[in-house]
Amino acid sequence: MERQALIQHASDYASSGALAADLAALVARPSVSQSEGLPDDLIAYLKEDVRPMLEGIGFDCRTFDNPLPDGAPILVGSRIEGAGLPTILIYGHGDVCNGEASRWREGLHPFRLTQEGDRLYGRGTADNKIQHLINIKALETVIKGRGRLGFNVKIVLEMAEETGSYGLRDFFERERDLLSADVLIASDGPRLQVETPTMFMGSRGGLSFDLVVDLRPGDHHSGNFGGLLADPVILLTHAIAAIVDRRGQILVPEWRPTSLTPDIRAALKDLPPRRHDEGWGEADLTPSERVFGWNSLTVLAISAGNIAAPQNAISGSARATCQLRFVVGTDMDEILPALRRHLDAAGFSMVEIRAKGPAFKATRFPPDHPWVRFVEQSITATTGKAPHLLPNLAGSLPNDVFTDVLGLPTIWIPHAHADCGQHGPNEHALLSIAEEGMRIMTGLFLDIAEKGAPASG
Repeated sequence: MERQALIQHASDYASSGALAADLAALVARPSVSQSEGLPDDLIAYLKEDVRPMLEGIGFDCRTFDNPLPDGAPILVGSRIEGAGLPTILIYGHGDVCNGEASRWREGLHPFRLTQEGDRLYGRGTADNKIQHLINIKALETVIKGRGRLGFNVKIVLEMAEETGSYGLRDFFERERDLLSADVLIASDGPRLQVETPTMFMGSRGGLSFDLVVDLRPGDHHSGNFGGLLADPVILLTHAIAAIVDRRGQILVPEWRPTSLTPDIRAALKDLPPRRHDEGWGEADLTPSERVFGWNSLTVLAISAGNIAAPQNAISGSARATCQLRFVVGTDMDEILPALRRHLDAAGFSMVEIRAKGPAFKATRFPPDHPWVRFVEQSITATTGKAPHLLPNLAGSLPNDVFTDVLGLPTIWIPHAHADCGQHGPNEHALLSIAEEGMRIMTGLFLDIAEKGAPASG
């Protein structure tokens, strides 16, 4: 079958309802890696949902235990057609965030796919089940249409991305030879705009931590002790205000990156801005520079007392869970030590800093790499639209295991949109993006089959 006929076949798979039906089966598996989840559902997603799909198109699959204690399983599928052919590594994650069913609007459930017009609702629809489903089905389209791929493919599917990809780096270091490839081409994160494809070559890093002010056991009457006992909530909020100002600008000197160089600014110059609030973020930066080229602090949650039934009492302790998203040029190992020095200098030695879970490292890859140009040209040829090229995603991914451990160029082609509701209630994917994603990935795989690796790749 010719290129256009196969691309149309891929498009028909999405528009006919077949993609939604396959996605519904994946969404129905509550493969949660956070507090609501069960280990049996994580392994079942790999062995019962994805593995048959891959083996049905000629992949040899192995499921591995995580190298770290209590870690989630990892699947590796390989289809090797020839020693002299380029090898593409594809990544995805089958785990999802907590369903939080009570927060979804009436008529929706996190583990039941619901279609409303262009929207496909369900936990994992956008992050990340539809994304790796599209890439697998595009491979299937090429294999069934041509009888072969014309290149080699390895697929890694992990089940702990939503908990920091626990154990993934250890697995990659142990299995370097098994995972060797020429390039990573994967899908996660959102497009910059719904109607235009996006490519990015890295991601911001992410590090979470708790700030804790623990002054005394128990609470004390706010009348009898008001003005006598320090309020941990007030101390905590002032400590946060010492880290960022009222518009969210970072005040910790070591957290202010030096990597927003002229070439990165030039790459971000013509991008359409994301939805943003006026008067928020670094004042002298554009919205694109703030989200793709700078660091940002978020207070994810704050706790003291009982907000549902407050008492007339001074809390004994207060805690905030915070997260720093950071770009290349920020020393990840110095983030928390720098914060400690900063708080001490500001008079907040009573604030304890507790690291929280593994961190994602910040990465970028040169946009002029031959593989980047190859993929960009293929997407443009398939869609008639030049994709947005981002130096890195605003969110965080385990991209460093591909760049640092395997030494690969990394190219991400997202099949979701920014307002998809991932990590919250009412998560959804757009069928229109999925249909275009099927065409993009089928076209790209056909171009790799026909042209091989780019000359200097």
